[in-house]
Amino acid sequence: MNHTKMIGRSCVVGLVLLATLSSLCWAKKEKKSDAAPHSESYLVHEIGHELRLLPYYSVFDDLRYKVNGYNVELEGAVTRPTLKSDAENVVKRIEGVESVTNNIKVLPPSTDDDRIRLAEYRVIYGHPALNRYGLQAVPPIHIIVDRGHVTLTGVVANEMDRNVANIQANSVPGVFSVTNDLRVEGK
Repeated sequence: MNHTKMIGRSCVVGLVLLATLSSLCWAKKEKKSDAAPHSESYLVHEIGHELRLLPYYSVFDDLRYKVNGYNVELEGAVTRPTLKSDAENVVKRIEGVESVTNNIKVLPPSTDDDRIRLAEYRVIYGHPALNRYGLQAVPPIHIIVDRGHVTLTGVVANEMDRNVANIQANSVPGVFSVTNDLRVEGK
């Protein structure tokens, strides 16, 4: 058998394998989207997943949502107006969502708040007990700064981490108040 025929047969075999894999992936994707979107737990999972994937979502934003049947209410606070509209648009595209109420607050631009955000990030994620949280793609401790008032949201592993984050947040100069809304995992 010559070299050209062998290459030709390898290409055909490769194309057949590619077509088979492609059809299997397509069938699996169709099966997932046909069965799951009718449950509220599916919507809760998908909404959370899609919001975390938004490109400009950061530790300085807080996106929360409530699912009531097939209706979704978005809440929280963001630093960019585009993030508010992006969140609404991505949730509207999820199969099974019938309506979206967007109550996300856009935080006013402020150089003082930007300074506080950076300082809060450094003292919280720079602390030895908390720096492991900063290694995640979207760290779980969110720092919301609105006109000098800081709110910590998200989830930490234990009560000690919650308290350390609160102490660190209160140590930043120029902060008027700190509200610690961090939840302890499993509670």
